[in-house]
Amino acid sequence: MSHLSSPPPKHKGEHKGHGLPRGSERCSSSRDKDRSVTVSSSGPMPAGGKGSRTNCSPSTPQKVPNRLINEKSPYLLQHAYNPVDWYPWGPEAFDKARKENKPIFLSVGYSTCHWCHMMEEESFQNEEIGRLLSEDFVSVKVDREERPDVDKVYMTFIQPFVGGTYFPLEDGLTRVGFRTVLLRIREQWKQNKNTLLENSQRVTAALLARSEISMGDRQLPPSGATMNSRCFQQLDESYDEEYGGFAEAPKFPTPVILSFLFSYWLSHRLTQDGSRAQQMALHTLKMMANGGIRDHVGQGFHRYSTDRQWHIPHFEKMLYDQAQLAVAYSQAFQISGDEFYSDVARGILQYVARNLSHRSGGFCSAEDADSPPERGMQPKEGAFYVWTVKEVQQLLSEPVPGATEPLTSGQLLMKHYGLTEAGNISPSQDPKGELHGRNVLTVRYSLELTAARFGLDVEAVRTLLNTGLEKLFQARKHRPRPHLDSKMLASWNGLMVSGFAVTGAVLGLERLINYATNGAKFLKRHMFDVASGRLMRTCYAGSGGTVEHSNPPCWGFLEDYAFVVRGLLDLYEASQESSWLEWALRLQDAQDRLFWDSQGGGYFCSEAELGAGLPLRLKDDQDGAEPSANSVSAHNLLRLHGFTGHKDWMDKCVSLLTAFSERLRRVPVALPEMVRALSAHQQTLKQIVICGDPQAKDTKALLQCVHSIYIPNKVLILANGDPSSFLSRQLPFLSTLRRLEDRATAYVCENQACSVPITEPCELRKLLHQ
Repeated sequence: MSHLSSPPPKHKGEHKGHGLPRGSERCSSSRDKDRSVTVSSSGPMPAGGKGSRTNCSPSTPQKVPNRLINEKSPYLLQHAYNPVDWYPWGPEAFDKARKENKPIFLSVGYSTCHWCHMMEEESFQNEEIGRLLSEDFVSVKVDREERPDVDKVYMTFIQPFVGGTYFPLEDGLTRVGFRTVLLRIREQWKQNKNTLLENSQRVTAALLARSEISMGDRQLPPSGATMNSRCFQQLDESYDEEYGGFAEAPKFPTPVILSFLFSYWLSHRLTQDGSRAQQMALHTLKMMANGGIRDHVGQGFHRYSTDRQWHIPHFEKMLYDQAQLAVAYSQAFQISGDEFYSDVARGILQYVARNLSHRSGGFCSAEDADSPPERGMQPKEGAFYVWTVKEVQQLLSEPVPGATEPLTSGQLLMKHYGLTEAGNISPSQDPKGELHGRNVLTVRYSLELTAARFGLDVEAVRTLLNTGLEKLFQARKHRPRPHLDSKMLASWNGLMVSGFAVTGAVLGLERLINYATNGAKFLKRHMFDVASGRLMRTCYAGSGGTVEHSNPPCWGFLEDYAFVVRGLLDLYEASQESSWLEWALRLQDAQDRLFWDSQGGGYFCSEAELGAGLPLRLKDDQDGAEPSANSVSAHNLLRLHGFTGHKDWMDKCVSLLTAFSERLRRVPVALPEMVRALSAHQQTLKQIVICGDPQAKDTKALLQCVHSIYIPNKVLILANGDPSSFLSRQLPFLSTLRRLEDRATAYVCENQACSVPITEPCELRKLLHQ
């Protein structure tokens, strides 16, 4: 989103309450879908359109780089050869705006953003636009993934100037052109500057009041049962019965909603609403996995679907989607026992391990939607992923034996996945005609129906399709790959540690838990400052497999701490390595020190010092494509209390939930992850304690029994009998629990009152299902 703003007022130092009023150029995603105000049209987002990558190479037309050439961010480097006098976010730009009395043009995006590529190609590479921006504005570029605080503030703060998701260069029937916008604002700045500045101050004061989230005079959070019921009803009303999901189009994966529905089912299993919640979540996951939003050839999920059917995706692939969806599909397997879901979860992690993993153990941020159809050509959206009938026929020409009619393996695959000669992408999804004659693979029939259609055995069809997909995968390796955003973010790496740890534990796959362990080691080695106890937000893939940092480092935001702590708690439960739990406690202490609002309750999104130049210090109040950091923190505090018994963390959880009371009451569906935390707090958290040798078979059998069951409101503890161990020091009652007849023994405890000792997995399963 592109915004323009007045220069910030002069003041001593940069601190909260001062800075730039107004906001950013950014891509559409569910992270901004529900909270952005734009001047662009609100129709479905098209899948087509040319992308662009401005690489810093001698062949680039703009041979003279601007100052972004000195940055580490892949997004900023993409703009380093624009004919725009770009500044990175910081005092140099602000000082220039004040000194020269110019408004700031703030452009916020990220390196795999299709609409950002469109604006760059059409406007930021245009010499005339470059002159306008350089002469009449101070132009600032921000990588929204490096500075989510800037992004959040300016999404809240887009008046009294102007902002938009995407501006075409010239005026059209439905949109004002970018050139016109700049010229109008230049004129307004010259003629009405004082009025604009007065408006700015009024809007700042109003937003400060409106954005405040605090306990006020409330003592307790609202009723979990009431919020649970209201959130479920709001989701039920917006549910798409036919295709799953909770909107018409575009449709986004929303793991926070699916997670809420699974929790709701568990606490309402014997009711009609409980069954309905389970059906809604499982059906949505199945329709997504069968749709084109899933990459059936290379696995992983694309960013969103441009249509109601999950058919034509926006082809970008984000790390945070893969991380959360792996957990959602693992939970679906726990609940249903259907291996369809576990296969999808494994496929997601196979994609991440192959395409987004760095040799340091960290995980890269995203792969672009756009890529050249052939080397040297202009990038197009989806070029890497789409197929023509001719390509498939040539690759899969061998005949299928035993079919009731002449049939090649290519024809079988095309029938099952809905490929047609004319292409299966509607012109309404392809306004520029770039995908004409191409196909997105999407499952049209069950294996049983496809087998029956050609008189074949179901297992034979499964094998033929898998073999065909592998051949397409090998052929696709020869296409130019989409751009990889090799930036590594602590928050998304924390989510990915959870993805590998939870799925590895549920499926009993040690190799997946090893990926989680390596991810946690990466975070501790490369993104943790031992001296200050703080996390860093970003690091970057360097040459030869090295890891590089910006100087000065970009320090972590609330979401970095919250998501890493969650990842470490999940990794402890999967691996039973208490060192990860110990680090989680230290990071939670740092989070409390840096972000906790001791007056109003809850956590600010950024450190006070990091907010230099920003007019607001916000608390994120929406669970979107990623859960809000406060929602995750509420769960973390509950779990940490369960692991340690520290009362302070339970008190903080209550204060946090109380601070968000008004938002929860008004629109619980905006915070499904926090509603889940509220319910978990008002029910009793189970402490499942396994006493035994971690390497012994009987211990592992009891642990695997726990992992195979969906129990969201629990902590899993391994007590090895050592009274001096970390957990025994935290929870003295553990030393009173004994093995029965020297066998691994399980106890299910609530409020330090424990069940009878259990040694058989089947008996433990019965107790946990009660």
